[in-house]
Amino acid sequence: MPTAFPMTALLSTTYFGPVQWYQKLYRYGEVLVEAQESFKKQTFRNRCLIATAQGVQALTVPVAGGEKTIEAVHISDHGNWRHLHWQAITSAYGDSPFLEYYEDDLRPFFFERRWKYLFDLNWDICAKMCELIDIHPKLSKTFQFAKNADSIDLQAVDDFRDAIAPKHPAADPAFLPRPYYQVFSQRHGFLPNLSILDLLLNMGPESVLYL
Repeated sequence: MPTAFPMTALLSTTYFGPVQWYQKLYRYGEVLVEAQESFKKQTFRNRCLIATAQGVQALTVPVAGGEKTIEAVHISDHGNWRHLHWQAITSAYGDSPFLEYYEDDLRPFFFERRWKYLFDLNWDICAKMCELIDIHPKLSKTFQFAKNADSIDLQAVDDFRDAIAPKHPAADPAFLPRPYYQVFSQRHGFLPNLSILDLLLNMGPESVLYL
C-alpha cells in the first residue's frame, strides 16, 4: 500500500468514475468532491467508459438542465437508460472473472432504487465501489464553490476537477496506467483509464493493488 499523500485532492463528482479518479481517493489523505460548480457536459460527471467487443463505449446518465449547481442536477428518466446501461455492462463483462461475484452489489443502482439527483447517485456509487475495492478515503463535499485550489482554506490542494476528463485530460505524472487483464485485450490491446467497473470486474479483490 502506498503512503497516503499529505495533501487534499479536489475532484468533480463522477458516475462510476475512471481508475484515475479512484486512485486519488486511495492515495490522498483527504478528498473534497465539488458540489457547487455548474454542470459540465461530456465529462465523467454523468458518464463512464467501459470496454466492449466493439471497443470503448460511453454510458451517459441523462440529466435535466437549468439547475445552478451540480448538487441540484436532476436525473432524467429519458430513454430507459438504466436498463440500457445494465445491459451494456453485463454484455461487456459477461466473460469477466468477477461479474457474477459483484452483480448483486451493482444491480440496485439500475433497478432497485431511483435517485432523484445525479450527485446523490454518484456519491452512493462511490461509497459502494470503495467498499468493494476495500479503500477507506476521508471524503467530503464542498459547501462553497472553489474558484481554484488557492481559494480553499487548506495547506495543500491538488485540483483535478477538470484534469480528469474523457476528452483532453491534463497531464498527471502520478497516474501511469499499467496493463491489467481485460476481457477484450487480445482484440483491442490494453485500454487505459476506463471506469472503475472495468478494473473491479476484471481484477476483483486485487483492484486495490493496482491503485
